Amino acid sequence: MAARKRASAADTKPSPPPQTLETTTQIDPPIAPPKKALIFKFCLFFSIPYFYLLYQHYTIEQELRRSILINASLCVTGFFLTQRMIPVASRYVLKRGLFGFDINKKGTPQGTVKVPESLGIVVGIVFLVLAILFQYFNFTADSNWLVEYNAALASICFMILLGFVDDVLDVPWRVKLLLPSIAALPLLMAYAGHTTIIIPKPLISYVGQEVLDLGWVYKLYMGLLAVFCTNSINIHAGLNGLEVGQTVVIASAILIHNLMQIGASSDPEYKQAHAFSIYLVQPLLATSLALLSYNWYPSSVFVGDTYTYFAGMTMAVVGILGHYSETLLIFFLPQVLNFLLSLPQLSGYVKCPRHRLPRFNPETGLLTGTRDGTLINFYLRMVGPKSEKTLCIHLLLVQALGCCFCFMLRYLLAGWYK
Repeated sequence: MAARKRASAADTKPSPPPQTLETTTQIDPPIAPPKKALIFKFCLFFSIPYFYLLYQHYTIEQELRRSILINASLCVTGFFLTQRMIPVASRYVLKRGLFGFDINKKGTPQGTVKVPESLGIVVGIVFLVLAILFQYFNFTADSNWLVEYNAALASICFMILLGFVDDVLDVPWRVKLLLPSIAALPLLMAYAGHTTIIIPKPLISYVGQEVLDLGWVYKLYMGLLAVFCTNSINIHAGLNGLEVGQTVVIASAILIHNLMQIGASSDPEYKQAHAFSIYLVQPLLATSLALLSYNWYPSSVFVGDTYTYFAGMTMAVVGILGHYSETLLIFFLPQVLNFLLSLPQLSGYVKCPRHRLPRFNPETGLLTGTRDGTLINFYLRMVGPKSEKTLCIHLLLVQALGCCFCFMLRYLLAGWYK
């Protein structure tokens, strides 16, 4: 949920024509240009370790490396296509009255600017085009992974549709919880993988076996994971760049994790599962970076629930089909904390306002934490007032530290836990 106030009917109602012989046409100004320097710095910072792992540190089969690079090449094209399409889509959504006002800038000139809403639809469309085109280069008609790959795309596409419906209709919060459950159905019905879990070594003596088959309970867990990932991105929001920024950080960690698992394994099926994850996360990262160039502070577009639902479902899908859902949940550590802080209000035990945002002081330009149960407000209560940009950077650093903690935990527990 972005930090915006949606336009009311009074906001979009045309004013009566002036009593003059000449009439003027009100044209909304174009959105600000993308922040290319920010994206360039991130790409430079991330690409060096990523391609070092791909080419130098690990010995990866030539065919698998070729598929990853083809996918990456498509993603570069998708990045520039997304950047070109966002200004075009912005004009259309403004014409249809789909815009909002930035609450965190209320009382300043920026707070009166109409910001185009639901630009996550552009990212979702380009992502689907890239993922579908990639099938031509990588999958054959009899591929074992093709059914699950298309089922994953169907779930993601379903989630984009439902997210856009939510942006347009603004459905109640309790209904939002059901939307990911519906969107996950294609994946759950087509899932043909194992439904077993490996028992941690310290617990084997108590359980009596090393591998436990959960059956339908495992599929229920998959559905709940999709619901959590999708809604956790949606409720850990409210700052310019936070929704897309946390997705970029988690997606980057997922890519590094997948390369590490491919390089350390000798099992072809295990490698293919993690390569499957890379094929979907690289387009997510590329299109999200294009959106971040417009959504970073000061934001010239809002991503809408369309993007948060799409990003959460995509990461849930790759975690499920890549068989690393435990690692994915640790990557989502800040989102787990935000959910726990939000639970009293989300459950109705404590009154939940429409917007649970920090309080903005237009005189100082700083945000102050309220008593609402969100990680944003909790952080502000701990460290004191911050500007919106500084606060977003701090929260993204917390997200990155959570991902680093996951890698450290896996390293320390390797060989002992599993």
